[in-house]
Amino acid sequence: MKWNKLGLVYGPRGLGDWAIHTATLPTPILLSPEIIRVYVSFCDATGVGRPGYVDVDAANPTRVLAVSSNPLIDIGVPGSFDDNGAVVCSVVDVGDEVYYMYYVGFEQCIKVRYRLFTGLAISEDGGQSFRKYKSTPILERSPQELYFRCGPFVMRDGGLFRMWYIAGSDWTEVDGKSVPVYALRYLESPDGIHWGEYGAQQMDITGADEHGFGRPWVVKRPDGTHELFYSIRRRTLGAYRLGYAQSAEGATWVRDDASLCLDVTQGSFDSDAIEYSAVIEVNGRTYCFYNGNAFGRDGFAVAELVQR
Repeated sequence: MKWNKLGLVYGPRGLGDWAIHTATLPTPILLSPEIIRVYVSFCDATGVGRPGYVDVDAANPTRVLAVSSNPLIDIGVPGSFDDNGAVVCSVVDVGDEVYYMYYVGFEQCIKVRYRLFTGLAISEDGGQSFRKYKSTPILERSPQELYFRCGPFVMRDGGLFRMWYIAGSDWTEVDGKSVPVYALRYLESPDGIHWGEYGAQQMDITGADEHGFGRPWVVKRPDGTHELFYSIRRRTLGAYRLGYAQSAEGATWVRDDASLCLDVTQGSFDSDAIEYSAVIEVNGRTYCFYNGNAFGRDGFAVAELVQR
């Protein structure tokens, strides 16, 4: 593949105390042929994330049209699974102006650094505002997935909701810092709300250098094949790089990371890391929204596919 990096799209400025820095995990949906809405989570001064959105021009996705002035949902009450952050990962149009937002709740801990589980918020006005479905996760901990059930990408495929996500029950140490270990898992649901206790493992880390995947994003192409865009965290780099895989049915993946050809740029906002790719096709053009250094400290960016 060949991509043309179009540059940074938006970093928080002047939105208020809830959005001081960082615009992480860009999550695009098509509002209309002219408008892409990118759901994204901003951080306050303490690093706690809350989701908002940025509307951009579908013909020129670096042109910002509108930005949410308030968070779409707030963090949870003390002691809840999302009391230290709520970060949007996937938004699904389920019809009749109803949207499901799947988000990750951050909970700080003592004997491990944190836990990450998945919550659900629902919009009934076309994605303008959301309410939490409940105050507990829809992907709660289980014996097989003890600390992390997070990073979900959800697709409505016919009458079925399909979820690719990351999960794990272990930590490892990189440069003296405790970091999570997790693999790619898969679940199905009839309603997008009720899911199983654990998913089928679809792709595991390979080699001693990898210790985790980040935020899967799946595209089902017209011929039925599936493309997986994801992030890989490596010990030697101490940061993410982007990965790519293909599957006939969305279950058995063949990794082909080298073919993606979307990497860091020296001296730029993505000089040290590139992660959280989210791909959308609009009017025959394919865009990849992504983050750079420090999980999107400077904002989120976009690249356009110029050759497959």
